[in-house]
Amino acid sequence: MKTDKAFEIFLATVPGLETALCAEVQLKGFKQPKPIPGGVVFKGGWPEVWRANLWVRGAGRVLARLDQFPVVHLAHLDSRARGTPWASVLRPDVPFRVEVSCAKSRIYHSDAAAERILTAIRETLGAPHAADAGVLVRARIDHDICTISVDTSGEPLYKRGYKREVNPAPMRETMASLFLQQCGYTGQEPVLDPMCGAGTFVIEAAEIAARLNPGRSRQFAFEQLATFDAAAWQAMRAVKSSRSPVAGCTGSDRDAGAVAMSRANAVRAGVGDITEFREAAIGDLDPPAGPPGLVIVNPPYGTRLGERETLGPLYQVLGQRLLRRFAGWRVGLIASDPGLAQATGLPFLPAGAPVPHGGLRVSLFRTGPLA
Repeated sequence: MKTDKAFEIFLATVPGLETALCAEVQLKGFKQPKPIPGGVVFKGGWPEVWRANLWVRGAGRVLARLDQFPVVHLAHLDSRARGTPWASVLRPDVPFRVEVSCAKSRIYHSDAAAERILTAIRETLGAPHAADAGVLVRARIDHDICTISVDTSGEPLYKRGYKREVNPAPMRETMASLFLQQCGYTGQEPVLDPMCGAGTFVIEAAEIAARLNPGRSRQFAFEQLATFDAAAWQAMRAVKSSRSPVAGCTGSDRDAGAVAMSRANAVRAGVGDITEFREAAIGDLDPPAGPPGLVIVNPPYGTRLGERETLGPLYQVLGQRLLRRFAGWRVGLIASDPGLAQATGLPFLPAGAPVPHGGLRVSLFRTGPLA
């Protein structure tokens, strides 16, 4: 890969959300993105890699493709890996590590394959290997084709840098942003989460409304690569894109601890002054003052035997309250059990395919404006 030429950039996401991520990538101005299983690909250079990490809300990580070649045995892999232009991307003074996955290939032992690539890098570049290195080389051997990439993100991109406090099974920020997008949210209307937990949906919505870059408060693995230009990166980060929100972002929860957690997370995210959190039970839920907008809610799923019967009344009360008090509002509800979603009595549009979340498969149930 020549660093002055366009190369393939892969943005990973949860299977089932590729089309939603592609829509965001296209909206952010990246050229000709294409959804593929597990993510989105487009072509660009290193500035596009930096922008994708800084700008894109729904991507889990950003991979820069370094090389691709057919391979049928380990000796072949060793030879081809030594021809990969490691010195143009990796630094000899920065530790690295290697992860390999194999699928439907004659090379099936991922640890042995990783050892061959690791040795090729160490002997051709001289860089040290470390099990906890921040620079990760990823290789996928699929149908005897080896694709080698470098993970330019480091820590997963859902780690925005502000959420120190979470509740059990939290919604990841990347997934929350794509669900908001699928509900048609663009930052121009009020948002309410009546079971806000750690405040993820409300904070993501506020950041979108304020046009704050999701990667503004963290570091990335690409800062340790040979391709990194510190001055250009600082100039990119210094561009001000923020705006004053035109509508409020509100969360409520019956748990006072969750409300306090959400407020603290919002302050750390820099959106404490444009969000509001209050303690309230579902049965007391009222819309905030102003025009209608979007209710987004991630209720308990009821995964254990007998929990569906226990949770049914909660979903019913939620639906009744929304139908009675939220005329003109749209609703987005995340559920793993379609029966519980239907217990709300809300007029849902056809649901999309389930997506994996926390060991379960969940779907986004959406309505149009309530009558």
